[in-house]
Amino acid sequence: MPRLFGTDGVRGIANADLTPELAFKLGEAAGHFLGERGRGRIVVGMDTRRSGDMLEAALVAGVCSGGADALRCGIVPTPAVAYLTHALGADGGVVISASHNPAEYNGIKFFDRDGFKLPDLVEDEIEEFLVSERDWDRPIGAGVGRAIAVPDAAERYIVHAVGTVRGDFAGMRIAVDCGHGASALTTPAALERLGAEVVATNCDWNGTDINDGCGSTHLGVVADLVRESGAVLGIAHDGDADRVLAVDETGAEVDGDAIMAMCALHLHDQGTLKGDTVVATVMSNLGLEVALKGHGITVIKTRVGDRYVLDQMRTSGAVLGGEQSGHVIFLAHNTTGDGLVTALQLIQMVRDAGAPLSELRQVMPHFPQHMMNVKVADKTRLATSAAVRDAIAEAETELGDAGRVLVRASGTEPLVRVMAEAADEATAARIVDRLAGVVRAELG
Repeated sequence: MPRLFGTDGVRGIANADLTPELAFKLGEAAGHFLGERGRGRIVVGMDTRRSGDMLEAALVAGVCSGGADALRCGIVPTPAVAYLTHALGADGGVVISASHNPAEYNGIKFFDRDGFKLPDLVEDEIEEFLVSERDWDRPIGAGVGRAIAVPDAAERYIVHAVGTVRGDFAGMRIAVDCGHGASALTTPAALERLGAEVVATNCDWNGTDINDGCGSTHLGVVADLVRESGAVLGIAHDGDADRVLAVDETGAEVDGDAIMAMCALHLHDQGTLKGDTVVATVMSNLGLEVALKGHGITVIKTRVGDRYVLDQMRTSGAVLGGEQSGHVIFLAHNTTGDGLVTALQLIQMVRDAGAPLSELRQVMPHFPQHMMNVKVADKTRLATSAAVRDAIAEAETELGDAGRVLVRASGTEPLVRVMAEAADEATAARIVDRLAGVVRAELG
């Protein structure tokens, strides 16, 4: 049986894979496992998906059945739940969101009392609890939890994020694409509070338009907005705003690797890049290592997933880490990928440098990188496919030291991701096409 938890919680199509019954059981497990100290309190937040109300009702009922109080924060970004869990002294946090996935998907992910994502071992305990369906004594009477509204949840998070910035952004025009997601309630407000002139789009939602042709997975929208408005830069979030990507004043993309490179050098110059270390994933471009190595900064790479980046950051003592996709963690400010905090740190860096983002981003060379998502019937067979293994070995031999390949199963979708870096785009694309064909033939 496949593991219930992926790289970012439990995820699937709402009301089909991720049912109210499963949400109830996960909520019950949260109340039981995370709220063990006395009554216990669990922070609950969600993004703007139509299925959020349904799953929240079931999950909150489960939390209360598990003997904990559910602190209902409503629609807030995922990093707000991580922050509030610790700030409110709660025993854990739960986010109902499928991040960058289409609207029909949803997910449930957990944070511990310190605002960190749960380690695999604790998720395994929760999964065993759900699968075994063993009986346990449910609380009754005064032992049953309550649902308690936290009406100022978004405001508390905005105050925290604004407090991470020195000075203000007066005179800066910033374009923002909220992707019809949770950031609509926080990012424009935070930037305006810092004195920026904000030109925002996709700040409304109907429950089915989240991530639909907009946000961090479709940067053309914010790029056009920057060029039309004359903004100094643009930022775009995914549905739950735990990630951010940017575009410079010309509309050119600035990915998570470039954001980390620039911010790492900025922190290094200030003497605050602890251990002169940055943590990234195997998906990060080789250019990140090249850019930072020249300044004596080490890049440690982990498996894909910001939770694994965070684990390595805590082990190594690093204060900055993240992913090319825009999950960036500033550990001094939050315990998970935080799209708003990252955007504020990037804008602050641009302001301090007094130079356009198009110039600053040149610190990082980008090696040609080509990637393809291959939809498959059974991604678990990837690890045992001899044909795929042989094709990878052949590609690695061809590239030698002038590039690399990476073939991995998605942790959240029925996809295998195929990536190649090479000295030129044509070579990278040709190798990816060849590997994708083998994956499709073997697993599709």
